[in-house]
Amino acid sequence: MQIEQALADVERELSDPEVSSDLQRMAQLGRRHKELSEQAALGQRWRAAGQAIEDAREMLEGESDPEMRTYLEAELAAGEEAIAAVEEELRLALVERDPNDGRDVIIELRPGAGGDEAALFTGDVYRMLTAYAQRLGYQAETLTATGSDQGGFREATIEVRGDGAYSVFKWESGVHRVQRVPETESQGRIHTSTMTVAVLPEAEDVDVHIDPKDIKIDVMRSTGPGGQSVNTTDSAVRVTHLPTGMVVACQDERSQIQNRERALKILRARLYEQALEERNAAEAAERLSQIGTGERSEKIRTYNYPERRVTDHRIKLTSHNLDGVLGGDLGEFTDALAAEEKRQRLEAAAVG
Repeated sequence: MQIEQALADVERELSDPEVSSDLQRMAQLGRRHKELSEQAALGQRWRAAGQAIEDAREMLEGESDPEMRTYLEAELAAGEEAIAAVEEELRLALVERDPNDGRDVIIELRPGAGGDEAALFTGDVYRMLTAYAQRLGYQAETLTATGSDQGGFREATIEVRGDGAYSVFKWESGVHRVQRVPETESQGRIHTSTMTVAVLPEAEDVDVHIDPKDIKIDVMRSTGPGGQSVNTTDSAVRVTHLPTGMVVACQDERSQIQNRERALKILRARLYEQALEERNAAEAAERLSQIGTGERSEKIRTYNYPERRVTDHRIKLTSHNLDGVLGGDLGEFTDALAAEEKRQRLEAAAVG
């Protein structure tokens, strides 16, 4: 099969000493090897199911015993059902997928409209996403977090590590809206607040090279809500990327070196995302990993407390399990969004 030949070619490249010195090429080949290995395994299942069907048909031709014929006919029907399912899996596996799906992610959360209530809701979404990561067996680590005076966050950044993290969390990118009565609301009026989530595929060193001459690093004392000092050493770090003007500040670690590494990790992810967006704009192509316009300003989901419902506006899916969703039970939404992405990819492949 073509898949197995392609897999053999990749394995040959991986064993080439010249290729092993090219870290970027090795990373690309590693991801391609994983993808082809999964496709090759599906191919083997397809052939095994086909052989089982052929064997059942041959035995049926020479079988006269009614009970045995009934058994073989059932085996034949089961085999045909199995091969149809494998063919569908193969069809989906062979459709071009987002090359970033296998990457770890950096998730940035910020309040939008709504003042203190938006900051509180940012804290709710932060807990929802970290709980979802833990449910899936991923490692979630908070890289930065700045609390608000009333609770919640003025900003927070999470790193999620695990196989396929981007393929799961990319659906959370966009504007999340909450409708509820704030604790400070004496008249019982429902307020609408928003917060934004940006999900960035984590860039490896080989993906984005940051020239030390292009960054300015400032060191300062860490501060908490209200501006109070949270430790007595100048460990907070602010990194400015001079060519783009991007600024990343980290202060959560006591070590200046650790804060610097975290800031550069976030900066690298932002630069990688910017490069992806520029490439796609140049190609005048919409990223297929997003449903709808894919703009981060687009409202993607509403959390309505009075009605205890969550609605995803991209696929018109509503769940009445508000507490479960906020507790990290997001699988229903992820599965539906991934299925819609596959449907769109299949349509695009058919047109192409």
